[in-house]
Amino acid sequence: MDSIKPILTGHNGPNAGRFRITFVVLLCLLVLLFFLDLFLGSVSITPGDFFRALFHHTGGISETIIYKFRFPKAVTALTVGIALSVSGLQMQTLFRNPMAGPDVLGISSGASLGVAFVILGFSADLTPDLISGAGNWAIAAASWVGAGIIMVLMMVISMRVRSIMTVLILGIMLSSGISALVTIMQYFSSESMLKTYIIWSMGSLGNLTSSQLTVMLISIAAGLVLANISVKQLNALLLGENYARSIGLNLQAARFISVAATCILAGTVTAFCGPIGFIGIAVPHLARITLRTADHRVLIPGTVIIGGSVMLLCDMISQLPGSESVLPVNSVTALIGIPVVIWVILRNRKFSEIF
Repeated sequence: MDSIKPILTGHNGPNAGRFRITFVVLLCLLVLLFFLDLFLGSVSITPGDFFRALFHHTGGISETIIYKFRFPKAVTALTVGIALSVSGLQMQTLFRNPMAGPDVLGISSGASLGVAFVILGFSADLTPDLISGAGNWAIAAASWVGAGIIMVLMMVISMRVRSIMTVLILGIMLSSGISALVTIMQYFSSESMLKTYIIWSMGSLGNLTSSQLTVMLISIAAGLVLANISVKQLNALLLGENYARSIGLNLQAARFISVAATCILAGTVTAFCGPIGFIGIAVPHLARITLRTADHRVLIPGTVIIGGSVMLLCDMISQLPGSESVLPVNSVTALIGIPVVIWVILRNRKFSEIF
């Protein structure tokens, strides 16, 4: 408790220098990974061609590969990593549950159900051409509503059930029930829309159109603004609801802002890139370990940088540089995220320092 009290008073002077150095290193790593993601891929590009394409715009095949394919995919990976990581951080604080995350507590499943209703439930009126146009906002909105319903339901459950393990089990069961509903919808959907939904469900960072990427960037920017607004409220909630009330915090307003931010961030990623697991659980813990603080004024920007870096790394690995094969990005995030989650569980005795 003593390590958390300075959060509310703002006396973090002794750590300011360490935070600055850490953030400079993390930012340099993020920039390096971004350019490596542009450089590496299934098609080999020499360093000379790479730099000429970046700075001289020669109009060659290398420039086409970098700007038409790799740059949008790298921006998507960066955005996805940021959104999932920040949403996971907020969920872990709101639920006071170190294992909370969009994919574990059913938030991603709820968003998937919203997308399924749009793509499969209205297949008679919705065509693939419409989905690629104005329908992008409809898909995003449906995913927000689906994620929001599940988020509120899980918060109600967590207020009644104090056991972390029970909440996790209920979240997994809820996800399974949603998957069953989606399967039924798939069974009765048309062939063309079923194909569209199956391709979406595989998850991808490289299949977004320019209009989809624009909608995603706008939505996630709005979610990050809300997340930044909720910083002080999240810090207060670390000390418990009673303490938060005693300092005049409106708990309902604080929860609403955090829930809205989480649903927009996680829902938008799920809407356009499919379900991507383990980033939302693992990265907030990596941020806490790296920065050694529970202050969300530091954790949120740290989570943004680390989340973007981890997702860029996953994207690079999934491309299998020099090979024509491409791995599903979900497989790579699982291989990186699962060891982190296991290690965090083994360190369970230290959760009390943060939660």
